[in-house]
Amino acid sequence: MQEVIKKIQQPNDTKIVLCVLDGLGGLPVGGSTELEAANTPNMDKLARGGATGHHTPVAVGITPGSGAAHLGLFGYDPLKYEIGRGVLEALGLGLHLSPNDLAIRGNFATVKYEGDTPIVTDRRAGRIPTDENVRIVSKISKEIKEIDGVKINMTSGIEHRSAIVFTFPEAIPEGGDAIHDTDPQLEGKSPIPPSGNNPEADKVASVVKKFVNRVAEILKDEERANYLLMRGFAVRPRLATFSKAYGLDAACIATYPMYRGVSKLVGMEVLEVEDYSIKSEIDTLKQDFGKHDFFYFHVKKTDSYGEDGNFDAKVRVIEEFDSFVPDILELGPDVIVVTGDHSTPSAMKAHSWHPVPILISSPYARGGGAESFGESECLKGELGTFRAVDLMTLILSHAGRLQKYGA
Repeated sequence: MQEVIKKIQQPNDTKIVLCVLDGLGGLPVGGSTELEAANTPNMDKLARGGATGHHTPVAVGITPGSGAAHLGLFGYDPLKYEIGRGVLEALGLGLHLSPNDLAIRGNFATVKYEGDTPIVTDRRAGRIPTDENVRIVSKISKEIKEIDGVKINMTSGIEHRSAIVFTFPEAIPEGGDAIHDTDPQLEGKSPIPPSGNNPEADKVASVVKKFVNRVAEILKDEERANYLLMRGFAVRPRLATFSKAYGLDAACIATYPMYRGVSKLVGMEVLEVEDYSIKSEIDTLKQDFGKHDFFYFHVKKTDSYGEDGNFDAKVRVIEEFDSFVPDILELGPDVIVVTGDHSTPSAMKAHSWHPVPILISSPYARGGGAESFGESECLKGELGTFRAVDLMTLILSHAGRLQKYGA
């Protein structure tokens, strides 16, 4: 679709704001989802006058990771472009990646030992404070700088997250990053030993295994973060930039490294935000609104509280965002989109495959379908249910940025 869009791009001076409340979709608890239970008068008004529906992040019945889900929202088919979480985390933390680099997302975790066997009791180490993360990463980095000629660069992320880059003497061959995650995804299970899907990946995995074992020894006396789980082994891919694909000068407003990373990967300018609050993100939007024509605005905590199973806290974040919607509208965007990248029902404490509610507010929306912004009401709108990879085409059309196709 990007090739078609390139041919019919129609530049203008319209402004677009894509608001992504991470993990927005939910399941009913006591009769309502988190979005339906939230008091959201501003988004409800937009939904009544706008186009509503649901989007499927990857494909029907497929539970997406955040990276794949965001690629879909940005119009890069996640079934075609499979990008490891490590690349997104590393780019989001400001690391440079060359063809010699293997990037990995690290999660500090808590384990107990049964003999010599570690058993995961908390995959996120209680979401340790970021300053504790910094201390532990420094501790590891002092002890491990190189393994078998491979340089190791570990960088702290937020809470329990980190990025690790292995720099090999030569470019990593195709398929060399096909390494299984070590995260078992469930408490009560042992971490999965690093292993590759092919001989080239096995060579790389042998270095990773030595690193994992050395880190476990270094962390064994830590109270909470006494183990490191590793996910998203990947080398940096090459994608068409957002500006070339859509003719847009795009900016990212996000606080967490992964989302800043996926934005960098597609060539968006990543704007600085003072702290992790929605208010600070709004302040950045106001400050830079005149400098770009497309803004990706990300809210993280809806997903975090969904994963924690905290229904009420997820509701509060949705309500907090809604209170800032008038600030966004005051800037005068021509198109405002509100959705999530995927569903994270607090009832499941995990990402899920459920379609995600979406609203598009523009002068060209028919409106009159949904009475409010929620899963059930959005189904009454004009958009129906569509794949997220088609969202950018809809956004560009609502912004008057696409010419007629064909004779």
